[in-house]
Amino acid sequence: MRTTKLRPALVICAALIGCSNGGAEAATVACDSEPVIMTTQAGVDFVRTPDSCFDSLPGFPYEAKYVEIDGLRQGYVDEGPAEADPILLLHGQPSWSYLYRKMIPVLVDAGHRVIAMDHVGMGRSDKPIDIEYYSYLGHIDRLEKFIGALNLNHITLFCQDWGSMIGLHVAGKHSEWFDRIVVGDGTLAVIPAWITPFPPVENPDEINTEIVSPFADIPPQQLPFYDEDCNLLSPGNQSLGFPNRMRYAMTGASFHPAEVLEALTYYDLPSDEEDAYDAPFPSRIYMAGARVFPSLVNDIPGVNDDAWASLTRYEKPFLTIWATNDPLSPGPCEVQDHLTDNIPGAEGQP
Repeated sequence: MRTTKLRPALVICAALIGCSNGGAEAATVACDSEPVIMTTQAGVDFVRTPDSCFDSLPGFPYEAKYVEIDGLRQGYVDEGPAEADPILLLHGQPSWSYLYRKMIPVLVDAGHRVIAMDHVGMGRSDKPIDIEYYSYLGHIDRLEKFIGALNLNHITLFCQDWGSMIGLHVAGKHSEWFDRIVVGDGTLAVIPAWITPFPPVENPDEINTEIVSPFADIPPQQLPFYDEDCNLLSPGNQSLGFPNRMRYAMTGASFHPAEVLEALTYYDLPSDEEDAYDAPFPSRIYMAGARVFPSLVNDIPGVNDDAWASLTRYEKPFLTIWATNDPLSPGPCEVQDHLTDNIPGAEGQP
C-alpha cells in the first residue's frame, strides 16, 4: 500500500489542482503527493485521489467518468452501447468498481450497457475526510441522485454486500426504475428502530497501533465453511466478530482495504490485484469512507421497513447468486432463503 506524509493543517486548493465550486479537475499529480483538501460550497472538506494512483490497474482498462452530486465528484465506469438498457453494478465495502473487472467485459460482449459506480469515499469518487459526513441514508440519497443524473431506466441491478443494503433500499423505494434485480451475498436488513445492533466505536478518530487485524489469521486459500447441503462445518475465525471489524476499520493503524478483500475472497488474490484494491487510498486521510462503512450498520434500524415491504410485492425477475463460503451475515443460506421466500419475483428463478 502506498503511504503519504499528511499535512498537519488544512490544505486549501493549491496550484496542483485547479478548483472551482468545490470541484477540481486534477492535473498530473504523483500518487504520493501530499493530499490537497478541498471544500464544497456547502462546507464539506474532501480529498480526491490523484489519477496517477489508478495507472496500469490489472484487468481494468476502463475510462473513468464523473458526475457531480452535492459538490462532490461521483466516479463510475460506463461501457457498452449507450442505447442499451443499463446493468448497474454496486460494490460493497471496502471495495470499489474494480471488483467487477471480470464481469464488465462479459456483459459488454453480450451487448449490454454496463455501469459500475463507486460509492462516495470509495474508488475514484471524491472522499470527504470527516467520518461524520457518511451515513446509510446519505449513500441511498446519492444513489438516487446518480440514477437521476444519468437518466437511467429499465435498470438491471446487480448488488452485493453494502451495495445490496443501499441498492435494495432504492429498488424498494423506486421499484418502477428496475426491470430486474440480482443479489449476490447481500440483503436488505430490517431492524426495529429501538435496537442498536452494536456498540459504537469509542474514540473513532484515534489511531490504534496495538489493535490486531481480525483478518490476520485467515489463510490465503480458505477452508470450506459449508457442506454441500449448506450445513455450517465450523464457525470460522471468531476474531471476525463484527464489533472487532468495526473497531479495526475505524481505528486500526494497519487497516487497509486490500487485506479485507484478500481475507474474505476464497482464492488467494495476486499482489497486483491487492494493490489495485488499495489504489484509491494512498494514505489514511483518503480512508474515512472505508473506515466508517462497517459502523453504518447502526444507521439501519427503523429506515428499511417501507422499502422491504415494497420488495415483498416485487414481481419482476429477482435472482439470488450466493457464495458457498461466507459464514457471516449476509452469507448464510438463511439470508438467501429469506429473500426467495418473500419476494415474488424470485419464484421459478434458478
